[in-house]
Amino acid sequence: MEVIHEWINGQNSFWWGNVLIPLLLGLGLYFSYRTKFVQFRLIGEMFRLLTDKALVTANGTKGVSSFQSFCIGAATRIGTGNLAGVAIAITAGGPGAVFWMWIVALLGGATSFIESTLAQVYKVKDKDGFKGGPAYYMQKALKAKWLGILFAFFTVLSFGLVFNAVQANTISSAYNTAFGIDEKVMGIGVAILTGLVIFGGVKRIAKVSEIVVPFMALFYLLIGLFVIITNITEIPAVLSLIIKSAFGLEEVVGGTIGAAVMNGVRRGLFSNEAGMGSAPNAAATAVVSHPAKQGLIQTLGVFVDTLFVCSATAFIILLGYGSGMEGLDGIALLQGTLTSHVGSWANGFIAISILLFAFSSIIGSYYYGETNISFINNNNKLLLTYRVAVIAIVLWGATAKLQIVWDLADLSMAFMAIINLIAIALLGNIAFKVLQDYMKQRKAGKDPVFYADSIEGLENVEAWEPKGQKEN
Repeated sequence: MEVIHEWINGQNSFWWGNVLIPLLLGLGLYFSYRTKFVQFRLIGEMFRLLTDKALVTANGTKGVSSFQSFCIGAATRIGTGNLAGVAIAITAGGPGAVFWMWIVALLGGATSFIESTLAQVYKVKDKDGFKGGPAYYMQKALKAKWLGILFAFFTVLSFGLVFNAVQANTISSAYNTAFGIDEKVMGIGVAILTGLVIFGGVKRIAKVSEIVVPFMALFYLLIGLFVIITNITEIPAVLSLIIKSAFGLEEVVGGTIGAAVMNGVRRGLFSNEAGMGSAPNAAATAVVSHPAKQGLIQTLGVFVDTLFVCSATAFIILLGYGSGMEGLDGIALLQGTLTSHVGSWANGFIAISILLFAFSSIIGSYYYGETNISFINNNNKLLLTYRVAVIAIVLWGATAKLQIVWDLADLSMAFMAIINLIAIALLGNIAFKVLQDYMKQRKAGKDPVFYADSIEGLENVEAWEPKGQKEN
């Protein structure tokens, strides 16, 4: 096992350091420039779109609304990465890692817009309404189904399996720290709950996410706000520490500039998923009148995830770190620092929070895997095998070693993101034109509507009718 772990670490260093980080940040800058910084310019429009009601599909059923799609995306974004992931980034890369998490989110907002808009353009019909994602736009727009299958494989591996092991590991660790519950017992309990939800289909996933995610995120943010307000005089010093450490200007444990960038970008991507190709799977399910609407909705999700939830965790840790916490890592560090702020009840609060955060991530991640399983082979036996494997990996992850689980997640995530980033770099012009069409209609005072022939030369578009025919 030690030899395998060393190999995984070596692969992570190569792919992240030489390929993924330059590609992720470079494309983030490029997409920001080409969209005239859509992630900042249209922030008000993003909030307005949350109130859009779901349209009715051709078969007469009510589709997944923009808000529900936002929540499915948020369910996988807002999870272990926002709590344990931030703690790991700080201990491995120093406080400067937080700065690089912010950069990934700010630039990644534009990347998220591109990938989610493309997912809407090339979505396909299914029994629940619509499905789609990078595998589908690779097949339809790039005419490279082989690349779509490769991406789908890594999505199933990353989200359906490895990421869910991370979520289960964090849940079991938090409950062992707070209540002394054996990791195996928690693993069994989470696996049973997972099975009950994933056999209910996407509508149940959307419903659970719509109820759980806003509540858990808001409550956690209120706790973070309380910590910040009660330590308001120390905020300037913490911000200074984050900035200085980000550029290697202040010596802290694990705080070299290389470690700060590497860990900040890794944990930032794991948390907000901008460019990874996962959120487009949720974006494609929404029944909206124009693809750009979901591009904007998912961009908002990136900001909520990192700039609010991850930042809350970072401030809790950096404002509460003290003697006796040197050996703590992951979720245990967050529990220890929050306890120093609000008292011993924090252990139980974080345990309950991580159950809600991580469990919603498990069901959202499962859906991403299901969508891509059907792309590879629409076989009921394969889907059943996948569902059983998800439950089994939740059981395994609950008792596995923390570092092995996270490093394996980093590697599978790297391959998935690299494939998607190359694809959206090639297809970016389509998303730019979709945004132009959207803005033209908005400036004319219209509620934008998209048609298959709204963009000249657009091919293999299944879900959008030509102009003059009724939209699905």
